[in-house]
Amino acid sequence: MHEKLAAATSMGAVTLLVADVDAMTAFYRDVITLKVLRDDDHEVALGRAGQELVILRHEPALRHAAAGAAGLFHTAIVFESQVALAAALASVAERAPQTFTGSADHLVSQAFYLTDPEGNGIELYWDRDRTEWSWTHGQVEMATLALDPNAFLREHLTEEAVAGSTAADAAQIGHVHLSVGDVDTARDFYVARLGFDATASLGNQALFVSAGGYHHHMAMNVWNSRGAGPRMPALGLGQVDLALPTPDALGELNERLIHFGTQVADDGRTLSFSDPWNNILKAQVAA
Repeated sequence: MHEKLAAATSMGAVTLLVADVDAMTAFYRDVITLKVLRDDDHEVALGRAGQELVILRHEPALRHAAAGAAGLFHTAIVFESQVALAAALASVAERAPQTFTGSADHLVSQAFYLTDPEGNGIELYWDRDRTEWSWTHGQVEMATLALDPNAFLREHLTEEAVAGSTAADAAQIGHVHLSVGDVDTARDFYVARLGFDATASLGNQALFVSAGGYHHHMAMNVWNSRGAGPRMPALGLGQVDLALPTPDALGELNERLIHFGTQVADDGRTLSFSDPWNNILKAQVAA
């Protein structure tokens, strides 16, 4: 039995359960600069270059989770160039500056943080080339250094980008960061069972995991949620998608999850399962 996720595993779309689908669609379209790719009765999918990144599912009967609950910390969208990231950041500054919550240089990446109208965290970022990342004993070196958003815009925002030259550029879900109850349980599930590699940790506060040597595809922290138990139905995170490279890789994941006693719904194309906090994950072969 393979003990690791396939190296070419990546993140798929993130589904959010939302109360006001029109307002949330407008935000992700007009502020975050995603395109509406699909608009069904109860669901709107937005993305870039034909790839769905954020799916908004209308759930007006649900309420927000209580403070301290497990769930989404942030959805992180990675842009292919600093120019495209600057265009998105300029859109935030122009259309919804009150949603901006901070920025950081993480050595592996440059990141800007905000909160959507229903309280879901968002990170917009750009990766430095992997040759510039530093690894020590299997752990990637990351930090939280000052990053001036205005200086970033002055350096990278072009007139062409303001006019929309990067609007069709691809972007993807780079990573998904969760709020969980404790790090040890997260490590047991996401590393030992699911098969990610642990790439960094902050003691009993946070864990970063990935496949194939990325800095992190997922992270879990207890900063707002230490001791949280399984989630009750609420607005916020609906589902995290994992994109595996081959049917064999998906089959190996299914075998491993069953081996560890994780309940898996398998429809022949996708595997659906939950982590210890009832965060739902869906794995399928990348399109």
